[in-house]
Amino acid sequence: MFKKDPLQIIAFQTYGKSNHLYLRGRAIEDESINLENQNAIKLLFNAWKRFETDEIKHTELRVRIGKDKFYYTKTDHRGYFLLNEPVDDLSDHINEQGWVKIEFSYQQEKITRVIQSENRFPAEMLIPSNNASFGVISDIDDTILHTGVTSILKWRVIINTLFKSPEKRLPLLGSPEFYHLLHKGKSGQEANPIFYVSHSPWNLYRYLELFLNKNNFPKGPIILRSFPKLFSKKGDDKIPQKQKEILNLIKTYPNLKFILIGDSGEHDPAIYLEIAESNPNNITAIYLRSVNDKGKIAKVKQLYKDFDIAPILLIEDGGQALQHAKDHGFINIS
Repeated sequence: MFKKDPLQIIAFQTYGKSNHLYLRGRAIEDESINLENQNAIKLLFNAWKRFETDEIKHTELRVRIGKDKFYYTKTDHRGYFLLNEPVDDLSDHINEQGWVKIEFSYQQEKITRVIQSENRFPAEMLIPSNNASFGVISDIDDTILHTGVTSILKWRVIINTLFKSPEKRLPLLGSPEFYHLLHKGKSGQEANPIFYVSHSPWNLYRYLELFLNKNNFPKGPIILRSFPKLFSKKGDDKIPQKQKEILNLIKTYPNLKFILIGDSGEHDPAIYLEIAESNPNNITAIYLRSVNDKGKIAKVKQLYKDFDIAPILLIEDGGQALQHAKDHGFINIS
C-alpha cells in the first residue's frame, strides 16, 4: 500500500482592508517539490508535480490573527479556499508596511493524517498604508519576467517553465530597481502597494513567489488564475480573469489611484484601455513594455492614439521608464 504524503496549506499573499478579510490559498499534499533544484530531469518532474497536485477537498481550516481573532473557511472540490468577509478592526495587527500576519491550520480533530509544520502555516495580507500616494498593478509575463509568450507556438514559455528553476530565470533589465522606487514614491517613505497580477495558473504561485523574492522585487500580493473549467464553451466568460482581478482591486480601494504596468505583446493593452475608460479617476498612468514585434507595437499605438485619460508610455528601456516616472512625480531619483 502506498504511503500518503503529509498535508500542507499554501496560503497566497493577498490583500484586504482593516475591516475586511480577503484570503486565498490551497490545501494539498506535500510532494516535496524542490523549486531550487537545477537538474533538468528533476525540474521536469517537479513541473509535472506542480500541476498534478493532490488536493484536500471539502476540508475545514482555521485562520488566526494575533492571539484571539479566529475565523473559519472550507476548501472546495479542488482544494482551494477563499475567505471573503467583513471583520472587526484589524488596525492593531498592521505593520508599518501594511502587512497583517496570519496563521492557517487544519481543524486537527477532524484530520487523522500527518500535517506538516506542526499544523501552523503562515500567511500575510496587505492593507495599503495611509501614506500611499498610488498603487501599482503589474503584469508578470514579459513585463518583469521574460517568458516568451509572444513566441511562435509558445515554445519558449514551455521551455522556461519546465526546464528552468526560478533562480535561473532573469528579470527584465531594471525591473526590481524601478519597482522599489515606485514602492517608495516621491518622498521615499510612501509604501505604495505593488500588486502582481498574471494570467498564469495558481499552480505556479510558489514558483513565481520564489522568482520575485530571489530577484529582490518589492513584496506584494500575487494574483493568478484558475484553470478554465473542462468543456466550458468559448465565450462563456467574456471578461478575462485578469481584468476581473484588477477591477476588484479598484473596487476594494476606490480612493487609490493606480499605475498599470504590462507589455505590448498580448492582451494587456486592450484590457488596460478598457479599465481606464471605465474607471478614469482611478488610473494615473499606463506603462507598456515594448516587445520585439513591430506589428503589435503599431497596433498598440493605433489603439491609444486618442487616449488622454492618463499618461501612457511604451517602454523601450528601463532608463526611459525612470525618467518618465520622475517627470510625473511618481519617484525621486537624482
